[in-house]
Amino acid sequence: MSTTVPTAPGDIKNAQLAEAGLRRIEWAQQSMPVLQLIRARFRQERPLAGIRVAACLHVTTETANLMLALRDGGAEPVLCASNPLSTQDDVAAALVRAGGVPTYAIKGEDHDTYYRHLNAALDAQPQVTMDDGADLVTELHSRRAATAAGVLGGTEETTTGVIRLRAMAQQGVLRYPIVAINDADTKHLFDNRYGTGQSTIDGILRATNLLLAGLNVVVAGYGWCGRGVASRARGLGANVILTEVDPTRALEAVMDGYRVLPMDEAAKIGNIFITVTGDKHVISGRHFEAMRDGAVVANSGHFNVELDLPALEAITAERRPVRDFVEEFRTRDGRRIYILAEGRLVNLSAAEGHPASVMDMSFANQALSLEYLLKHHRRLERQVYRVPLELDREVARLKLDSMGIAIDRLTGEQEKYLASWQEGT
Repeated sequence: MSTTVPTAPGDIKNAQLAEAGLRRIEWAQQSMPVLQLIRARFRQERPLAGIRVAACLHVTTETANLMLALRDGGAEPVLCASNPLSTQDDVAAALVRAGGVPTYAIKGEDHDTYYRHLNAALDAQPQVTMDDGADLVTELHSRRAATAAGVLGGTEETTTGVIRLRAMAQQGVLRYPIVAINDADTKHLFDNRYGTGQSTIDGILRATNLLLAGLNVVVAGYGWCGRGVASRARGLGANVILTEVDPTRALEAVMDGYRVLPMDEAAKIGNIFITVTGDKHVISGRHFEAMRDGAVVANSGHFNVELDLPALEAITAERRPVRDFVEEFRTRDGRRIYILAEGRLVNLSAAEGHPASVMDMSFANQALSLEYLLKHHRRLERQVYRVPLELDREVARLKLDSMGIAIDRLTGEQEKYLASWQEGT
C-alpha cells in the first residue's frame, strides 16, 4: 500500500488528498453545532491538557471534528480505523497534514495492516481509549498488557463493542472503567435508528442502484438499528420482512406493521437481506442455499461475521466483482448471490456513514464522557458504565437549542406533585 510522508506521524494513502478532506470536514462541521460548542469551551478551559488518547473509530469527516475538538481541549489524540473499509482517505490525509493528529488508516487495508495500525495507536501509551467495536481494547488486553496498566478509562461507541466489554467485565478481565456511549439515549435512539437507517439504505443504493419499491427486503434484527433500516426501506416502498430471536421485539415489529418470519422462510422470498444484529452467522449456509437467484446481501452490523461467508464460498463455483463494493457469487446450481462491501459495514464501506447532524450528538457524548472519566476515574470500578444522565440530557438540550426549539419546564407546583404521594383522586 502506498503511503506518504505526512506532517504529523501516520500511515495514510495519499497526502495530496488533504485539501479535499479539509473541505469535507468543514462541511460536516456546519451540521455539528453541539460538538462545536463543546470544542469552543474546551479551547478556553483546556480540560484535557496533556492527556494521551488512542482512538479506534471510523475515520470520517465527523470523527475528524471530534479529534479536532479533543486536540483543542489539550489532548494528544492518535487515531486508527475501526474497520478496514470505513476510512475516508481524504479525511485521514487532512488530519495528518493540517490537523496535527497522527492517523493510521487506509481504506481497504488488509488484516495485518489493520492490526499494525491498532498497535501504532497503542504505541502512544494512551491514558484514555476511545473504541468502536472493542478491537483496540481487546488488543490492549490480550497482547499489550503492559500498556494497559497506564490507562485510566475508556469509551465505547457501538452496540457490538459494549456487548464484548460487558462480557470482559463479567469475566473479571476488564482492566479499567469504560463508558458505553451507545447506552446514551442521545446516541442509540438517534444515531442507531435515524443514522443507521438512512446510511445503510444509502450504502445499498450507491452500491447497486436498485429500486427498492416492490422488493422484499429482509431485515435481520429489530433493535434500534433494525427499526431505522426497516422504517427507511418501507418509506421507499419495499415490502419489509423482519427476523428476530427476541419475542418482545418480534411482537413490536408485528404491531409496527411488519411481516415477521424465521430466516429459514425469509431466505426463500427475499430480494435484499440486511443484517443488523451484532451476532454471528445470522445468515448461514442453509440460508444462502435457499436464496433466490439475484439475491443481494448486506451487513450493517459492526463485524462481517453476521454473514457466514465461508459457507457461501463452499457452495460457490465462481466469483467476480461486478460493481464497486458488489461481488457476485455464482453457486454450483447456477444461482447468483451478490455480497456488498465484503460483508462489512455497508453504510461506511459503500457510502459515507451517518449524517453529521446525528453524529453531532454521539460525538458530543464522547467528548463529555472523556472529560467525565478524567474527573472521576479514581472512584469508578473496572466496569462498563452508561453515560451519566445529566450529560445525556445536556446533549439533548444543546441540540434543541441549536435547532431553535424551546420546550416547557416544570413549575414548582408540578415538581412538588411528582415528588409526592399524598394527592390522589
